[in-house]
Amino acid sequence: MSKKSKKNRINVVYSTNPNFEYEEEFDEVSSIPFSEQNLYVLVDRKNRGGKTVTLIEGFTGSDEDASDLAKKLKQKCGVGGGFKQGEIYVQGDHRNKVQQFLKDLGANVKFKGG
Repeated sequence: MSKKSKKNRINVVYSTNPNFEYEEEFDEVSSIPFSEQNLYVLVDRKNRGGKTVTLIEGFTGSDEDASDLAKKLKQKCGVGGGFKQGEIYVQGDHRNKVQQFLKDLGANVKFKGG
């Protein structure tokens, strides 16, 4: 028997029926085009051991699309980064490069924070 995530099970706590199949809820997120994306770029240092990262917030789309965007941003800036827990991040302070790259893709980009 394979392990399945219990997070998506709905309407059942326990069943004694050996042939019972759980109903699962799937969240299918489709990416909207970059011309309709409203993204925010900010620099963050909190809970990162004093290291500076550039965050991109407001991306609407699937995790796979966000990971692909993070990969492109890392290549553009020549640094590490990634997509974790709903955040796209690039190591270091690269606000201007990130903003220009996202604008070139067609997104509406604004700086957030000071």
